[in-house]
Amino acid sequence: MTALDNINALRDRMGQAIIGQRDVVDRLLIGLVANGNLLIEGMPGLAKTRAIKALARNLECDFSRIQFTPDLLPADVTGTEMYLQGSEGAQFEFQPGPIFANIVLADEINRAPAKVQAALLEAMEERQVTVAGTTHKMEPLFMVMATQNPVEQEGTYPLPEAQMDRFLMHVSIGYPPLEDEIEVIRLVRAEEQAASAAENAETPKIVPIPQEAVFEARREIAAIHCAPAMETYMATLVQATRNPADYSETLGRWLELGASPRASLALDRCARSHAWLKGRDYVDPEDVRAIAGDVFRHRITLTYEAQGEGVSADQVIGELLTCVAVP
Repeated sequence: MTALDNINALRDRMGQAIIGQRDVVDRLLIGLVANGNLLIEGMPGLAKTRAIKALARNLECDFSRIQFTPDLLPADVTGTEMYLQGSEGAQFEFQPGPIFANIVLADEINRAPAKVQAALLEAMEERQVTVAGTTHKMEPLFMVMATQNPVEQEGTYPLPEAQMDRFLMHVSIGYPPLEDEIEVIRLVRAEEQAASAAENAETPKIVPIPQEAVFEARREIAAIHCAPAMETYMATLVQATRNPADYSETLGRWLELGASPRASLALDRCARSHAWLKGRDYVDPEDVRAIAGDVFRHRITLTYEAQGEGVSADQVIGELLTCVAVP
């Protein structure tokens, strides 16, 4: 099987566990093959954790979940040096924390205090952790998938802009339509029935998708052609967030701060990944427009006027895509 066949098989397996969240599944796969960290935001019960677990369950990888709470310590995430008595005498030995996994689910990340978020920041950006002056490298396949609740604010610590910017994409999950909700009920009921039937039967073993398929996908994505016109289009979109009044009076009223150069890099990586998942070896404008919302959503700051009018980041991004000419 080719790398694309393996990733499509992974998508199909995830689709069997997740009803009506096709875009979310695609964004998780884009984050995987683009080698980036994801921030997933949605109301409780919208299958954020379930989607990430479905990805980890069907991929050859080590998975860990960190439930973030206000009393969490940095050592609870990174690990710590332990004083152990062995056959050769007492010595300090590093005990790895849950961050040392291929896929790390940081559940309710905005409940962690600043020191914990800072410890996570180094792992996300540098792919390493420093404890007691010693640097410990992460595995080649490593990504953080963080979730957060957009409504509940009590006992939360808003993520600093520096950390938000290090997420490749900010994926937003909405409520499912009626038809999908009915299918969710049926799916969970079927899973409960299957679990009851399997208590006295041998459960078939799931053969996971190999890690090498992800690395092969990344090599192929690196070779995806991106024409100069497309590079200019992506850079212009980012520039428009910084100088909004030059493109639209409405944008000028809505945008306070624009996106950093990381947005340009994220657009390029995600657009090439999106094109590869569609089976193409080149990037077209639809690839950029498809992922622009996820790339910009957490990188722009709205004015007080926009917030007072109830304007959302998605509305601003929609206006942005309308104002910048498509090549």
